[in-house]
Amino acid sequence: MKKIMVIFGTRPEAIKLAPVIKEIEKNCNNLTNFVCVTAQHRDMLDQVLKIFEIVPDCDLNLMNPNQQLIDFSSKAIKNIGHLIKKENPDFVLVQGDTTTAFVASLAAFYHKIPIGHIEAGLRTNDKFNPFPEEINRRLISAVADLHFTPTQSSRENLLRENIPDSQIYVTGNSVIDALFWILKKNIELTAPCFEKIDFNKRIILVTVHRRESFGQYIEEICQGLVKLVKMRDGIEIVYPVHPNPNILQPVKKLVGEIPNIHLIPPLDYAVFISLMNKSHIILSDSGGIQEEAPSLGKPVLVLREVTERPEAVAAGTVKIIGRTSEKIVHEVCCLIDDQKEYNKMARAMNPYGDGRASQRIIQHIIDFNDSLGV
Repeated sequence: MKKIMVIFGTRPEAIKLAPVIKEIEKNCNNLTNFVCVTAQHRDMLDQVLKIFEIVPDCDLNLMNPNQQLIDFSSKAIKNIGHLIKKENPDFVLVQGDTTTAFVASLAAFYHKIPIGHIEAGLRTNDKFNPFPEEINRRLISAVADLHFTPTQSSRENLLRENIPDSQIYVTGNSVIDALFWILKKNIELTAPCFEKIDFNKRIILVTVHRRESFGQYIEEICQGLVKLVKMRDGIEIVYPVHPNPNILQPVKKLVGEIPNIHLIPPLDYAVFISLMNKSHIILSDSGGIQEEAPSLGKPVLVLREVTERPEAVAAGTVKIIGRTSEKIVHEVCCLIDDQKEYNKMARAMNPYGDGRASQRIIQHIIDFNDSLGV
């Protein structure tokens, strides 16, 4: 039995690793799971664990209010390092570009444990955008032994950085696996926060959480939302507001009392997928939504200047529009007023896979361990 230690700390990581963990469990004759969470995002992480019925073997519970990255990193590497030494896994698996993923990879490297990186090869080539994610994923690539890329474009990024071709596998993105798993549950939107929303209108779903959106940009975004509801009667804006005070406080102040803009608490993953499915257009600075929404046929207008997911832009499923109020209003109105433009985005093919990424990832890990005689 080969022990796979899966380490994560945030909601997006949990979503994308849940189907991988389930796949490890299916291969119980060859593999055993050890799930460690840092709880970098406590409440939102717990929601996903509950939905996917995952009980961590170790919960480091490292989250503190308003914690600085350097403080979290120092605690995480010490605690993860001790855990790796104690459990002595055969393989460490991380996902994405979080500080948890980077620190876990570094700790595994220090103990000479092979590392697999899921969703490898994403790049913006701007080290501060997104921050700190762009550097986190570059540093993980430097120490990882297996790189599971969602697309061919991500693979080519790694080849340009001299990662050996034999270590790179294009698997698709496991977020699509998770999405299909949730859709089978047919979740209804029955929570009290949905009672005042008129779902007979076109729903504009908004999510904003990145550090580079703080300050003047969140104000611009909010101004754009206010202009939209004043210009169009047939829309409802639904905004699950991230709890970070840098987002929550200005959003409540700027749009909290505006009719047809509904500020609701963060939603658990299953309910959020159902809300996405009922939406007409999505405005977001999220990376994961750029991958998920195309499978639901929902156009995504990306509230960023660059994206590490250019495949979605090339496929036509998402469009980068920046964060100015004028651009937000213009692009949303174009999609509302021009059915041809809307259909062009809504019907484009999702470049991120077929829902079988987890199967491919685990088979490659089994083959890797067999090749080493581990």
